[in-house]
Amino acid sequence: MKFAFKSLALAVGIACSAVPAAAQETVRWGIPMAFGSNLLALGDTMPWVSEQLKKVSGGTINLQVFEPGKLVPALGIFDAVSTGKVEAGYTWMGYESGKVPASQLFGAMPFGLESPQFAAWIYFGGGDALLKEVYKPHNVYPIFCGTISPEAAGWFKKEIKSVAELKGLKFRAAGLGGKIYQKVGASVTMLPGGELFQALEKGVLDGTEFSLPTVDDQLGFDKVAKNYYLPGWHQPSTNQFLYVNMAAWGKLKPQTQVQIETTCTAGVTMALAKAEALQGEMLAKFEKEGVALRKFDKAMLDAFAKASKEVMIEESAKDPMFKKVHDSMVAFQAKNRKWHDLGYLPRDYK
Repeated sequence: MKFAFKSLALAVGIACSAVPAAAQETVRWGIPMAFGSNLLALGDTMPWVSEQLKKVSGGTINLQVFEPGKLVPALGIFDAVSTGKVEAGYTWMGYESGKVPASQLFGAMPFGLESPQFAAWIYFGGGDALLKEVYKPHNVYPIFCGTISPEAAGWFKKEIKSVAELKGLKFRAAGLGGKIYQKVGASVTMLPGGELFQALEKGVLDGTEFSLPTVDDQLGFDKVAKNYYLPGWHQPSTNQFLYVNMAAWGKLKPQTQVQIETTCTAGVTMALAKAEALQGEMLAKFEKEGVALRKFDKAMLDAFAKASKEVMIEESAKDPMFKKVHDSMVAFQAKNRKWHDLGYLPRDYK
């Protein structure tokens, strides 16, 4: 009997060893990016994801990143992926708001979910299902693939003491934040990051928001505007996504799909950790170089919050999917509010 058991075990072992593991398929995609790979935590996340995918796949998955404008325009990634011009692209979600209004909420919701909360909503609050629902009609499979700490509220050439001083101000802003700045009277325009320094320098802009301190430093805004306003009420989180053409995604083996999605999840963690690690040092650098770090007071924040509610009502009335996503985010935020109020030390506690 013991001999028979050993023989059976040996036979099973031989049979299992004779079945080859699922072969790793070869994937070669060019990935246009909306941000330069030099921009810390914002533009270097996708290159990191790409390198990790090469390692976990033994070199068979190669998502080669391309700098903004090299394959498609920086703000044209959604269209390029949707039409199949490229298999995939990496960008902030919201530049396509004219075609996908709800995209703005996934990119950043003013006075909304901070980065850890946004990740919680995506992974455990129904956010990912809504994300896929929003983009399916556009032939895009979106994957949450990066998030950074709050952005600054903006760089201004002059001190802003009241909402009235924003009226007519030439200001660059994206997404819902831009609509709110417009609501309070600013003259808002949308320009890619690479054009902003020159626009500020030449007076085309009186101010701009773009990203968090390390990225703003790399773009040199502190050289042409000395008033740096916080907090980033308009973007409590800034969320990046890997857009994949639906047909291209469907051709991948399940193993490859899981490798890409799991590595993007790791990219979310790495981007947030890097973003949080570097900002305090950067604010100290700005102060040393003569930048005035200014905090919008309660009156200003209340004005922005009032305008934000008005914008959300208007956008929800225009697009049912926007309303569906917004309602989900607000409900998740409300459900967790008491925990955040009681579970964490107040930020002004010393």
